[in-house]
Amino acid sequence: MKPLPEITALLQRYFDTLYHCDLQKFDSVFHPQAIYVSADKQPLLYRDMSTYREVIAQRTSPASRGEQRQDSIDAIELLGDNTAQARVRCSIGAQDYVDLLSLVRSAGQWRIIAKVFHVIDK
Repeated sequence: MKPLPEITALLQRYFDTLYHCDLQKFDSVFHPQAIYVSADKQPLLYRDMSTYREVIAQRTSPASRGEQRQDSIDAIELLGDNTAQARVRCSIGAQDYVDLLSLVRSAGQWRIIAKVFHVIDK
């Protein structure tokens, strides 16, 4: 399979993960050593994957609240055979998110290795 369809499929699973708070998909989308960062507030918000996974596990899913799904892929850039970046957008509750996702292909599978995001209040 070509990289762009594989990456697009990964990003769709990422959106599904957030919309449904699906931990099985979470584990397939994020590299175990990935980082989660936002500089919207100080000090810098940083989480490792086990901490971020717990946040998702405790969150009430947008799907269960009947929220209209709003997610999109703004851009995908291949940086090499095993490295890419994506800029995506999604909404959860009263906030919109712009995510910069660094992607790596390891053991033949694309995964998110870093999520850096910006929050926009609606």
